[in-house]
Amino acid sequence: MKLILTSEVTGLGAPGDIVEVKDGYGRNYLLPRGFAILWTRGGEKQIVSIKKARDAREIRDLGTAKEIAGQLKSLKVILKTKAGESGRLFGSITTGDVAEAVKAAGGPQLDRRRIEISSAIKSLGAHRVSVKLHPEVSAALDIEVVAA
Repeated sequence: MKLILTSEVTGLGAPGDIVEVKDGYGRNYLLPRGFAILWTRGGEKQIVSIKKARDAREIRDLGTAKEIAGQLKSLKVILKTKAGESGRLFGSITTGDVAEAVKAAGGPQLDRRRIEISSAIKSLGAHRVSVKLHPEVSAALDIEVVAA
């Protein structure tokens, strides 16, 4: 089955890529979740707009990615959230929360889809998240979760 990806799928491709996948994977996973659309000649025209949007969000080159990684290492990010008396959060910290906190701390604008949280953040204290800035550059970001 030939598909056009509309969002990034790990191990498969980036938005705007034309991929060939097995019928069941495309029909039961990619299409219902909106990760892809069926490939058609008319759909190829949509690729241009998808790629323009991706280029606007994407970090331009390797040098810029390394520069942003340096900024992130020196950044002190503090996330204020509601927590119980035992230090357990009401809910958990999401990638969107981390992206907003980085921007509020004076850091660069990050796409929440590039932020990877290894295990759910459900407690107060210091935590480390990973930010994939470029296929070759990944930065570790230390965040401090405090009670509001």
